[in-house]
Amino acid sequence: MRSALAAGALVCASLLVLGAVPAASAASPPLPARMADTGGGTQLITAVAPRASSTTGTVTWWDLRHGHWVKAGSASARFGAKGLVEGVSRKQSTNTTPTGLYDLPYAFGIEPAPAGTLYKYRPVHQSSWWCEDNASRSYNRWTEPRPADCRASESEHLVSYETQYAYALVIGFNYHQRVRGRGAGIFLHVNGRGATAGCVSVPSDAMREILRWVRPWSEPHIAIGTTDGSTAITRY
Repeated sequence: MRSALAAGALVCASLLVLGAVPAASAASPPLPARMADTGGGTQLITAVAPRASSTTGTVTWWDLRHGHWVKAGSASARFGAKGLVEGVSRKQSTNTTPTGLYDLPYAFGIEPAPAGTLYKYRPVHQSSWWCEDNASRSYNRWTEPRPADCRASESEHLVSYETQYAYALVIGFNYHQRVRGRGAGIFLHVNGRGATAGCVSVPSDAMREILRWVRPWSEPHIAIGTTDGSTAITRY
């Protein structure tokens, strides 16, 4: 009996030793702490897909508090129907979501801003368009009304997307230094029926929560990428 107890004690001791390394290891740092850059502000949205070919993933929003990133919320996300692609090499009309780190110039919506929204919020009117015509001087810009050099067939009449643009945030992809043919009208918006044409989308409740959370003085950014590989979000 004593020898059996002794053997059992040795087995338990061995298991404790074997388990000591994982048990003692510190938890993995939060995603923003593992990224190359977070934009320099104190708020960050991460949009992560499992693979570049994925059309679904997760959006998480984070606050930097006392030097530590803390998750403020998360939601399921949808990406482009053709997956994700490196932002600097993306081509327009490919139904791909550009990866990278971007600012969030302003919010807009067909619906009034959710109560508590502090971010700049532009109401959508019947005359509101997003120009995606490469030949227009207003390429990748909100226009109201649509200028003569911006073809309607190459642009989005914002009010026509009642569900998706009920609430949205402009993603600063190809926005500040515009490259013709790279893409226009990339937003974080409310889910439609399925994958997007290149935007990131979340359920309407999540979009309202994000708009109430985001603060202009916190210099928020959004990072879009995959779990690993050449478009890994940690690279941005």
